[in-house]
Amino acid sequence: MPNSPFKDEVVRLIPQLRAYATALTRSRSEADDLVQDALVRAWSYRAAFQPDAQLKPWLFKILRTRFYTDIAKRRLTVQDVDGQFAASLTCSAEQEWRVEYSELLEALDTLSPDSREAVLLVLATGLTYEEAAQVCGCPVGTMKSRVNRAREQLTLLLDPPVNRSRSIYADGGHHPAGPTP
Repeated sequence: MPNSPFKDEVVRLIPQLRAYATALTRSRSEADDLVQDALVRAWSYRAAFQPDAQLKPWLFKILRTRFYTDIAKRRLTVQDVDGQFAASLTCSAEQEWRVEYSELLEALDTLSPDSREAVLLVLATGLTYEEAAQVCGCPVGTMKSRVNRAREQLTLLLDPPVNRSRSIYADGGHHPAGPTP
């Protein structure tokens, strides 16, 4: 098949789509499946794509829609009701980065779905506010507000004020109010 600008641009965006899908699903294999489904859907509807439209938001919207469609389908299926199997799959973190990553995932789970999606689209995948707003179907100002609120909430959850003041002065530096007794 001859190279086309559409195909080349889709291939270029695959790593970003995978990163977003991994953040949504928290599973590399599920993320790969999600990206593949989104790419198949995009390819089958490529004739409907408007050449003057932006491809990146269009692809992310397809992926996002596919993700939420899959979630809706899963809600109809009951598995591991008592959670015993899921509990058996846990393991303790072996490295500091893994602990921090787990804390980040937990903090992301506390955000509202809209805020979590906004922060993932803008900060994790690199979409502009305009592109993310287009993906979510909301005004740009709303997207900016969601990202800002999410940043503030994540900062408080991951680095509470008590911890921040300890870490700033832990090296023996001087406290603005003077030395501590």
